Amino acid sequence: MSKIAIIGSGSWGVALATHLARCGNEIKIWSFSEEEKNLINQERKCKFLPDLVINENIICSNDFEETIEGTEFILHVTPSKFTRDTFKQYKQYVGDRPIIICSKGFERETLKTLDEVILEELPTAKIGVLSGPSHAEEVSIAVPTVLVIASKHQEILNKIQDTFMCNEMRIYTSQDVKGVELGGALKNIIAFCAGVAAGIGLGDNSFAALITRGLSELTRLGVKLGGEKETFYGLSGLGDLIVTCLSEHSRNRKAGKLIGQGKSLEETKKEVGMVIESIDNIEVAYELCKINNVDMPIVETVYQVIYEKLDPREAVKKLMTRDKKSE
Repeated sequence: MSKIAIIGSGSWGVALATHLARCGNEIKIWSFSEEEKNLINQERKCKFLPDLVINENIICSNDFEETIEGTEFILHVTPSKFTRDTFKQYKQYVGDRPIIICSKGFERETLKTLDEVILEELPTAKIGVLSGPSHAEEVSIAVPTVLVIASKHQEILNKIQDTFMCNEMRIYTSQDVKGVELGGALKNIIAFCAGVAAGIGLGDNSFAALITRGLSELTRLGVKLGGEKETFYGLSGLGDLIVTCLSEHSRNRKAGKLIGQGKSLEETKKEVGMVIESIDNIEVAYELCKINNVDMPIVETVYQVIYEKLDPREAVKKLMTRDKKSE
């Protein structure tokens, strides 16, 4: 049995807590919200997973020190845009505990990955990145799930495998931190595009092409930024790409679908009701592909759909009539 701190009480934080509690661990979740703390502690409910009854091994606190004290490692599960500000508030309590990044995205203002953000704030931190095809809705009800943990520290790889693995979850290990993190962040963009395609009524042929060529794009950029090519054909690349592009659970796909149906960006954000990582990620990926001179026509086109008011159907036509290429 391990004692584990989870920073973030959204659907993914609570789903991971639920899985780990089922495995016999004791979990303390930090939430910024007094309302969410009381909902978890008193009613044993999560507003993002309404059918879930929260395990008695899980407690919630609004205090960082209380959450982290006595635990063996920390799962960081806040939205990307809140990572630096949140980490600044709890880094004094980290000590030598490993920090496992379970969020997927970039810091918009600096174009940095989340491991870079945390190491910039605390250079001595021991970092791991947990990623792969995983919807909170399914993990919370013990649907079999396979993830990958990446770290430069072998003790972190061993600890996460030992703690997380059970009949309902299998964990693979990798030392390609950059590749695993970039795969998880960049796939959100292609999932958003899949939603747009669904919103305008495209078919299976279109989805297959989008996933295939989207994987090619995110691999090109990921390798340029320091990831290993093989990683993007694994769980955090292709695996996560498939699940987020094709599932109705995906908030990124849902957001794209609403845009494809003609909703504005503000209407879309309001209807989804949770942070949409792909919106910020599209801006970051667009800037990174320009800075690094990487050809990413899907990313460039969806950027124009969101920020330059390009009609989604015109976007499809634009992609389909590009110059001839070899695969």
